[in-house]
Amino acid sequence: MKLNALFPTRDIGTDPAKIRDWAQAAEDLGFDGIEVADHVFGAAPRGDWKPTYSEHDPFHETFTTMAFIAAVTKKVELVSGVLILPQRQTGVVAKQAAEVDILSSGRLRLGVGVGWNHVEYEALNEDWKTRGARQAEQIEVMRKLWTEDQVTFRGRFHTLVDVTMLPVPVQRPIPIWFGGSSDAVVKRAARIGDGYMPIMTPEVAEPKIAMLHKHMKAHGRDPAKFGLEGWLRFDDANPDAWLKAGEGWKRLGARIVMLYPMYRMPSVDDQIATLRRFKEVAAALG
Repeated sequence: MKLNALFPTRDIGTDPAKIRDWAQAAEDLGFDGIEVADHVFGAAPRGDWKPTYSEHDPFHETFTTMAFIAAVTKKVELVSGVLILPQRQTGVVAKQAAEVDILSSGRLRLGVGVGWNHVEYEALNEDWKTRGARQAEQIEVMRKLWTEDQVTFRGRFHTLVDVTMLPVPVQRPIPIWFGGSSDAVVKRAARIGDGYMPIMTPEVAEPKIAMLHKHMKAHGRDPAKFGLEGWLRFDDANPDAWLKAGEGWKRLGARIVMLYPMYRMPSVDDQIATLRRFKEVAAALG
């Protein structure tokens, strides 16, 4: 079982030395990947709508942060966990991802989602209602840009005529994993994804994974060649619950688990101590 570390974007602060120290500690502790969350804007509550993160929660920019971590680490995988793809311009994302893959010598995994924050979409002048269809087409376009010498594409949301994207990434194509919990996302992941990385308990995930495998087989795809990662999201530090959730994900076939603390950790020492504790607990997963 591989272990990934969630970059503590809300609590790490803005000192580059502390970001470096945390990333190097995660690698030195033996974590296999570092995942960087994504939000461009925070949003204040309005009416009955309350955001998961408030307007006061800081989020480091995903690609820039992964590029920095690439420079201060040697082998740890870099993962966007997850990038809200449909609220971004497709060609720019393809270019940014390719550059991180180059600078990390092929260590990037692109995790993508459609998001939950319609306010963020509105502020970025993107359409909330078509985000699922747009995401599917974006992935098709990005893979062409990463693998073809010259691209022509005409779709619902994109028109590219004889364009190139250089330099190309090390991985051609960069692996794309899906986050999200809706049935539509599960079906999309089964059809065009390289892996699935949802925020769910194993109990909630079990029928979703069954649906995933069913749709993969319908598309002639082998679930054994498809990646699965479980995110262990907790509101407090409970190592026994971490282990139980990790065991549940292992039974479902996950090869990677990541602790996703929702509780705050005000110092880098606290953040590294949490990584160390999770590593000790997860050793029982084998």
